[in-house]
Amino acid sequence: MERIGGYLVERRLGEGGMGTVYLARTRGGRAVALKVAKAELAADPVFRERFRSEVEAARAVGGFHTAPVVDADVDGDPLWLATAYIPGPTLAARLAAEGTMDEDGLRSLGAALAEALESIHSCGLVHRDLKPGNIIMAVDGPRVLDFGIARAAESTRLTATGTAFGTPGFLAPEQALGHDVTGAADVFALGAVLVAAAGGSAWGEGTPMGLMYRSVHEPPDLSAVPAGLADLVSACLAKEPADRPTPAELLDRLTEPVPDPARPATPPYPPTLTVSPRPAAPPPAFTPPPP
Repeated sequence: MERIGGYLVERRLGEGGMGTVYLARTRGGRAVALKVAKAELAADPVFRERFRSEVEAARAVGGFHTAPVVDADVDGDPLWLATAYIPGPTLAARLAAEGTMDEDGLRSLGAALAEALESIHSCGLVHRDLKPGNIIMAVDGPRVLDFGIARAAESTRLTATGTAFGTPGFLAPEQALGHDVTGAADVFALGAVLVAAAGGSAWGEGTPMGLMYRSVHEPPDLSAVPAGLADLVSACLAKEPADRPTPAELLDRLTEPVPDPARPATPPYPPTLTVSPRPAAPPPAFTPPPP
């Protein structure tokens, strides 16, 4: 078996535009997810800086909502990043195997992702590529993975203006236009993820350019979203970043009790009783004493 950075590679877990992820083992036998960058990309100094940023981002957020970083080599050849292995399917695989989520499932998913984004943004980071393929449905709740294009909110852009990084269909309008982004772009992506989990597609199907065009210029298709969540998802997908809710506001709205329209409003408890006063007895008739 091949060893990379001292880790014994067992099998490939997946492959993306930036590299390949393997299931590997430490010398002590612990499972890790080993992400190895493509050789042609590793030769690019700009990519190396992005890879370094990914490692720093993942370490800053920690492991409660993500997969904690175990080890990394940001200077060697190949470039690699080892994180704790989180068993479970991606949200994309879960939807393909089990179908769409009902309103309760969507609320739970949305709350977990909003909590994760709140943690990510509190570190001064923006994920920039939240999508079903980057969400692991772990036993203890969804984990957000792949900070490959995350960056510090205040850092210098590593990409040229006018270049959009991310996944069409989940890109916020400001990303599609190549503008600077804030955490509001992740909230936009969360809205698109909820549409996908409900069985729809916020911007339909088609080419990447077509999806980006519709995200900038057209209203989203929310026909698959349950009525009880339509307003909230629509707010997430607002064209203007300032019009989108924050992760904290999302948590408030997603975890508040949902009224049951089939059940009448609960009366005050204990009930307030209105007691009419008993009418006073008439005074006894006056009887004069005998003579």
